[in-house]
Formats: sequence, C-alpha cells, structure tokens
Amino acid sequence: MINNDYLKNLNIAQKEAVLHIEGPLLIVAGAGSGKTKVLTSRIANIIKKKKAFPNQILAVTFTNKAAKEMQNRVGRIMGSSAIGLSWLGTFHSICAKLLRKHASAVNLNSNFTIIDADDQIRLIKNICKGENIDIKQLSPRFILVIIDRWKNKGYYPSEVIINKKDIYEKTILPLYKIYQQKLTDLNSCDFGDLILHTVKILENHPDIKKIYSNNFKYILVDEYQDTNFIQSKWLNLLSEKNKNICCVGDDDQSIYSWRGAEIKNFLEFDQVYNNTKVIRLEQNYRSSQNILSVASNLIANNQNRVGKTLKATMEKGDLVKLNCFKNGKDEAIGISDEIEKKLKKKYSYNNITILVRAIFQTREFEERFLKIGMPYRIIGGTKFYERTEIKDCVAYLRLIHQEKDDLSFERIVNNPKRSVGDNTLKNIHELAKENNLSLEKASIKIIEQNLIKPKSKIGLNLFLNLLNKWRNDLTIKNINHIKLLQIVLDESGYSAMLKNKKDIDNENRLENIKELLSAMKEFDNLESFLEHVSLATSIDQEWDGEKINMMTMHAAKGLEFDVVFLPGWEEGLFPHQKSIEEKGQNGLEEERRLAYVGITRAKKKAIISFSMNRFYQGDWIDSMASRFIEELPEKHLEKNSFFDEDVNEVEDFDFNQDFEIEEETRSPGWIRYQKRIK
Repeated sequence: MINNDYLKNLNIAQKEAVLHIEGPLLIVAGAGSGKTKVLTSRIANIIKKKKAFPNQILAVTFTNKAAKEMQNRVGRIMGSSAIGLSWLGTFHSICAKLLRKHASAVNLNSNFTIIDADDQIRLIKNICKGENIDIKQLSPRFILVIIDRWKNKGYYPSEVIINKKDIYEKTILPLYKIYQQKLTDLNSCDFGDLILHTVKILENHPDIKKIYSNNFKYILVDEYQDTNFIQSKWLNLLSEKNKNICCVGDDDQSIYSWRGAEIKNFLEFDQVYNNTKVIRLEQNYRSSQNILSVASNLIANNQNRVGKTLKATMEKGDLVKLNCFKNGKDEAIGISDEIEKKLKKKYSYNNITILVRAIFQTREFEERFLKIGMPYRIIGGTKFYERTEIKDCVAYLRLIHQEKDDLSFERIVNNPKRSVGDNTLKNIHELAKENNLSLEKASIKIIEQNLIKPKSKIGLNLFLNLLNKWRNDLTIKNINHIKLLQIVLDESGYSAMLKNKKDIDNENRLENIKELLSAMKEFDNLESFLEHVSLATSIDQEWDGEKINMMTMHAAKGLEFDVVFLPGWEEGLFPHQKSIEEKGQNGLEEERRLAYVGITRAKKKAIISFSMNRFYQGDWIDSMASRFIEELPEKHLEKNSFFDEDVNEVEDFDFNQDFEIEEETRSPGWIRYQKRIK
C-alpha cells in the first residue's frame, strides 16, 4: 500500500520534478537539495498514477550504498508495492543481470565469473610474462587502467585507435587483445565488460534492444554528472522507445574525470534528448547561507556549467573563516587548537573533518594529533606511517641503525628486486636459526659458504655492501639522517623503481616519501626519529569513542559534517599543478568544482587556510595563496590576525628571490598576496 504522504514536505521545485512524468527530465540538484527524496518520491508517483508497473522502472545508482538507501526509502513510501522494483541497483549489478540473460551473444555462458582486481592483476602478469613485458617498467595496474579507459570509451580491442602521443598504448593494445581472449576462454568478464558487453549486445541485436527499450517505460539515474561515455550510451539505447529518462545530478560536483567521468554528458543532455525539461533544485537543507554564498561565489567563476543559485533553509550562520599560517606545522597546531579550545565542547569529533587535496597532507595533522592525544581516523586511506612506501623507507633506516632488526631485513632485502627470492630467504632463516645469528649475519655466512645460487649471490652481496656503505655514511662521514635517506633511496634503486614504473599510484607514493623527508627535519638525529615512528605506530589505532575525520576532498563527496577544515589552499597544491598542466582550463575548472564540493560538505562551520611556507623535501618552499581564495566573497569571510599586519612599508620581492626563514620573516609570496588583498 502506497503512503499518500509522499508529496508532503516537498518544496515547489521538488514537487514539480516528482509530478513531471512525460518526456526527458534533467534535475540540476545542488548540494544538500534533497535529490534522493525526489527520486524516491518520483518512483512512488509513477506507480501510484499507474504509469508503469514496478518492474518497468529502471533506477540506477553508482554505489551499493546509494542503491540500498534508495530501496529503503522507496520501501517506506510504497510498502509491499516496492517488492516489484527488480531493476533498482548499480550500473554494474543491472548490467550483470542483463548480461546473464544474453551471455551467448558475446560468446559467454550465463554462469560466467566476474573477476576482481586481484584476479585481473594476476592475469595481466601472466600475459606480460608470456609476451616478455617487464612489469617493473610497465605495471599491471597501469595496463589495466588503460584497458579500462578503452572499455569506458566503448572499444573492443579491434576498435581501439592508438593515440600516437602515448608511447605506452602501442605496447598495451596487443596485451588487451590477449587479455580479452583469455577472459572469454575462462568464461569470465571484468567490471568494465559488464557494461561494454551489454552495450554491444543492444547495438548488435535490435531484437534484444527492442525488448528492454519497450519494457523500461521510465528510467531514473542518480549522480548523472559522474557517468562515462559507455554508461551514457547504455542509457541512451534503453530510453530510445519511451524517452522517459530522468537524470539527477550536479555539474558543479563533477570531480571524477580522472576515472572516466565526462561532464559533457550532463551539459549536453538537452542536445541528446529533445524536448528536455530542466528543473533546478536550489533549496539547500544542509548548510548555512554564509557557507553557500562562499561556495556559490567560487563556482560561478566556472564557464562550463548549467548554473544555479543555492538558497539556504537554515539561518545565515557563522562567517566562513579564512586563516593564514606561517608554515604547515603552525597550520596543524592552529587547527588542533581550534578543535581543542572551541569546537569539542559544542561538536562531537565524528562531526568534524579535515579535507585535504592530496593524501600526503595528513602527515602534519597526524603528528600533531598523536602528540596531543587527539583521536583521528583516515577515511579512504592509510595512516601516514602505515603506508607501504613509508614502512619501506623506515625499514631501511632501522636496519642501518640496528643490524639485528630481522623484520626490517626481511622487508627490504628484495625491495627493489635483487633476485633474493623466497627460497633464498628460507635458507637464510634456517642458517640463522641453526647458528643463532641475525638474518644479516646469516646472509654473510651463506655467501661465504657458497650456499646460494649465483644470481641471488650477486643481489644479496650488493645489498650487504650497500648496508655497510650507508652505516659508514652515518657514523664516519656524519651524514645527517635526511641526507642519508635520500642516498639510500637513490643507491638502493627504490626511487628509480617508483619513478620508472608506469603505475597510477606511484606519484602519490613519491609525494608521501617527500613528506617523510620533511617530517625527519623535525628530529635531531636518526635515533630520535626512529623512536618517534615506533611510538606513532604503536598507539592503538582503534580507540573507543569519537574521532576526528581526515580524508581527501574526492573521498568526501556525498558526506556532510558540522565542521569542515580545508587546509593547504596554495598554488600548485590546490589547484593542483598537475591537473592544470595536463588539462588546462578544464583541469582548473574541475579543481574549482572540487573546492566547491569541499566547502559544501560543511553544515555549520567552514574554515579555509593556507600557509606562507611549506617544508618540502628538506627545503623551505615559498607558498602563494591559492587563486581560489581571491574568488571568495569578502563579506562572507572572517580572517585571522595575520591579515591585519601592515605591510605597506615592506620591500617587495622578485618572484623567485631566495630568502632565509626567520621567526618574524614573511615570505615573498605572502607579501605579494597581502598587498593584493589590502
């Protein structure tokens, strides 16, 4: 029995979106505007008005969580009538269902296996081995990224047109052909195939397309701005007959181009679907007006957008705070102090979050929180000292410091690869146990007694010689611990491994290592640094009670918090230099959308900050405030005391002038920025 109250508590625009049933509909739903409520109410209305049976409605989301939430909400409105909604789910789950019915059309059996990421990597590794491809130079993960990109564009191997500017595509395409044939031979498909195969079936078999195009009288799509080409194509094919497709999304929150999302699907919706009705949901039920005004003013600088004006249902609220700090460490102290002194009395830790542009930025906050005993969690990532590349670096330093550290020896003896495999390591362990030796001493003995294969002997001997050399660097040459790690990374081949290996994650790993070098600067010697790391990693990571949240802005999409801190708004970091270099104006606009997403996560307080200087890779770097800060409306901002200092008599600097950091010195970037805002 349908609950007839589903139209109550809807504002005018929401009600219009629910009641507009016939023809294509684009709902431009601003942050916090109640889009899920609209989608579920719309489903209820279609069924109540007897426009379609539940199994004639296709409702698509991106995540299982979103699908479950929609299912539950529809269930509350419709009761038992919701049971027939058999086509409500994610893109992948619905395509898998379709594909099992028509698997033979793509040379599969209906009981095909859907392989996961680990299986994909294993399969690619085997293919690379057979084709003599060095996976140290071209990682399986990167190969799969390119293959997935092709699948998102709708290309089988025979349809791929090589981008001549990409030196890797020529190598990867033959691997794609073998990979795809292997999947067929194994009666398997990957996640990309679920949609690609389904689209190809609909394109190549008009009879099958007709069945589903006729059946789906209404199609509803959530987060449409995040769709890629193949997803958009699939929806287009299924809506061909009835044209009743309703897509909900926010072009201002399109931040996933790096994983294939195409904002033009949203911007050109009315060009693809004739007679499109556009309804804007501009009433925001999440944030205060000051927060919305700042976010709206910022995003208005983007040219490629549909456009809307968010209005708050809540009171005006606090001004958005804009803080400047002397350096990154002071920024972490300032934020922790604000939480400690002002916020924790009023807000729970669970409702406070720190949103960063890049994951390496969490390090300084983690250091500060550990020092003062403030509980925290990293959402969508690993805590700094638990990241693989950081643990590798620390293991090298520990073994240099303490030759009996067998755990560190085991971790790095073959990292990077030195032909010291499992069998060799097993023999070293046995000899160590028999003679009560450390693994390092046992390694020396196994070489002396020639109990090792020639290739492994060369690799192990090189490693042992390097260890001795590094210990001499530390104790005899008195090289400091920061320089020592740089030498280790260089001479061990670890840096080269990360730089040369074409892997989608290696850039983040290198950034994290640079941040580690910065962290080491705070300690007088290697011993004190290693002690700090030991204490940091030994703290119980699962404290009971509440915790401060830390995550990237990308990971925060769809979430909301009472208080949001947005640190590190500096040129090069945010907007990120790489994004602008690779995508130009489009990259800048996506970075601005990311800023918009970050600000609109806040319900009651938003605090933006930047630093005058960053300690980066062992050096002080002159920071300049992000261009986004200039786009924030003054009347909605509250600035900290740094903005009150008189700099009119301070000599200007050349842009690249070197300078020494002293207690009261302001950086050139800071001086230029301060003069500009005065």
